[in-house]
Amino acid sequence: MSTDAFRRLFGHDPDGEWAAPGRVNLIGEHTDYNDGFVLPIALPHATRVTARRRDDGLLRLHSTRTEGDPVELSVDELAPGGVPGWAVYPASVVWTLRRAGHEVGGADLHIASDVPSGAGLSSSAALECAVALAYRDLHKLDLDVRELALTAQQAENDFVGVPCGIMDQMASMGCEEGSALLLDTRDLTQRQVPFDLAAAGLRLLVIDTRVKHDLADGAYAQLRAGCEQAAALLGLPALRDLPTGSLTAALDRLPPELALLVRHVVTENDRVREVIGLLDAGRLAAVGPVLTAGHASLRDDFRVSCPETDLAVEVAVAAGALGARMTGGGFGGSVIALVPDGGADGVAAEVVAAFAAAGHTAPRIFSATPSAGARRLG
Repeated sequence: MSTDAFRRLFGHDPDGEWAAPGRVNLIGEHTDYNDGFVLPIALPHATRVTARRRDDGLLRLHSTRTEGDPVELSVDELAPGGVPGWAVYPASVVWTLRRAGHEVGGADLHIASDVPSGAGLSSSAALECAVALAYRDLHKLDLDVRELALTAQQAENDFVGVPCGIMDQMASMGCEEGSALLLDTRDLTQRQVPFDLAAAGLRLLVIDTRVKHDLADGAYAQLRAGCEQAAALLGLPALRDLPTGSLTAALDRLPPELALLVRHVVTENDRVREVIGLLDAGRLAAVGPVLTAGHASLRDDFRVSCPETDLAVEVAVAAGALGARMTGGGFGGSVIALVPDGGADGVAAEVVAAFAAAGHTAPRIFSATPSAGARRLG
């Protein structure tokens, strides 16, 4: 626990420390806001919140990623659009809890994180979930994991202004060590699917291209609106309800720009089902080509890749990866590559060399292991 740092900043000891991880999504991209299926794992990288309850209505926030004194806010004055910078994320959770009728007040929060920011690894959801869990314990709220994840999603939607689906928050709150989380985003039913990379002689590389993305810039909202418009034109509650066998006929009824979105969502749900079948059969290596097919769909139909993510996928596969794709919302961020254990260093070296030759910023590359979801540390 960061007790010493907390004491220096706030002048007293904390009540506890909480953590929530970032995530990578194996498959199932842009399906969550279409009531579809997703398959994320939690990263070992996490956001840690050291906290102490306050009863004077002040929310004092400090992050190790910023310099200067803590940010001070009044919980009674929190409003969407009124909190600048990174502080919007913890403030959004407090505002959402109060809007839901929970009698929560202020707190001192010291935030430390090793989840890369802007890399498509859900750093914002990790922060929101860690704060939500801390507030639940500090104020003895009767909220389970699902309700905390929904609180964090509502905070992102209604206070931060990003119309994200529920995947990131459910992954951060509910993933388990050694497993991928199969989540039906319509009813939030879930299953922990064993994902033992080491036993299969595999590694999952995360290639952070260092191309920063900001989902609040409007592009994400436009994609979601396009999917909802297409579902309405097809007379469906959501694109999840379009059977694969009816896809071709449905595409003929839509404008070309909407047809591309629909084709990605429907085929991506099929890819989630295919990966689940392979994992249940113990055929982890066979997942690779499905990942690569998913990237092609994100690149060509959803059009959310960029030159850096495309290059990382192309070079990783050419260097021996079994498959690779961008992960996260897109417009930059990270790529995952499924590689034989003995070939991981070679794949990483080839990607680094290709980025240098193209004049791109050197990527950050690390191995991901399925890790635990949000928890109290002390």
